Amino acid sequence: MPSPVGRSLDWWHAKSGPEKFRLYTRLVLQSVLVAIVLSVVISGSSAFPVVGVVIAGIGALAGLEAQPELSVRATERQRHYAWWFAVACLAGVWIVSLVLARRDTVDGVDAKATAIFAVGMAAMSVLPFMRNRWWWLLATAAVTGLLLGDTRFVVVILVIGVFLMWTSQATVWSLQVLTELEDSKKVAAELEVAEERLRFSRDLHDVVGRAFAAVAVKSELAATLARAGAADRAATEMDEVKALAVTSLEDARALVRSYRDIDLRVEVEGARSLLSAAGCRLRLIGGADEVPPRFHEAAAWVVREGTTNIVKHSSATEAVLTLSPAGLVLRNDGVHRPDGEDGAPSGIEGLRGRLTATGTVLDARRTGDEFTLKATWEEQR
Repeated sequence: MPSPVGRSLDWWHAKSGPEKFRLYTRLVLQSVLVAIVLSVVISGSSAFPVVGVVIAGIGALAGLEAQPELSVRATERQRHYAWWFAVACLAGVWIVSLVLARRDTVDGVDAKATAIFAVGMAAMSVLPFMRNRWWWLLATAAVTGLLLGDTRFVVVILVIGVFLMWTSQATVWSLQVLTELEDSKKVAAELEVAEERLRFSRDLHDVVGRAFAAVAVKSELAATLARAGAADRAATEMDEVKALAVTSLEDARALVRSYRDIDLRVEVEGARSLLSAAGCRLRLIGGADEVPPRFHEAAAWVVREGTTNIVKHSSATEAVLTLSPAGLVLRNDGVHRPDGEDGAPSGIEGLRGRLTATGTVLDARRTGDEFTLKATWEEQR
């Protein structure tokens, strides 16, 4: 039975590069916030600042968790409640601190520091995600400085607030860019499939559509001639219908054969182009000439399916394609597997069944963050 450490490592390795970056970014941001709170609490000089700082820190954590890009495990409803909880905590600490600072019921320095701390936490977790965020920061700084009776606090709050708001916004922006890049990779793969389907449907319409129209017209003409008593002409028209149907069937079969026949060299170059667009470099070892001619089509299908899987199911930065007389190996890094999904992608299972008839054995294996697709020609085994 795997140890907790082993399960944790498997859980970590099962995540893609972008998922690891998201989790790392969220944890770092929240860890920095917790560290700030702890450092202030340890240096607190009275009970009130400690309580106020802790409440403000909890509110700031809730504010970060309320953002979809920064949330770790929160539903939309939970994020909604977390947002208003954060606003209530931070606004409450800020207002109470200002009131106590003016009344001198506690150490005025501690109350002023707590008010400024609450504004800083808000600038990190709430203000960056509000409309007119910079006006809110300016208004908060002005009110704080006015009520504390020192305009220097306005400058201090603005400097700290701008830095913290920029940090939070830059973090969210980087995560959004990462998400857009992932989506673009998926769209590229889907577009490639859609274009191929569109081409086939267009060719099928051109080849078969006109033939069916001609068959319908000639059949109608033969029926009309038969009713009019022109049996010989009707028979002639039906013979032409039969010939047209046979020709159309041959054209359709030729179209399907052309659709299914793919060229290994073309697939290799297409894989290089597609992977390059997805930010993955393809390194080729060997060449198409080294693959036995009777296995060229099987190898081309493996290259096509493997390339599609790299784009759709990984964040690979490098892929290595090895072509040899004994078989084909396509290896890539940055692989990840969706939660609850085991084994190879379903497309590979379908390809394995298709290649069996050609004397090709297909093996897919995942090791850590590396995925290997290997095809072996049976006569070479």
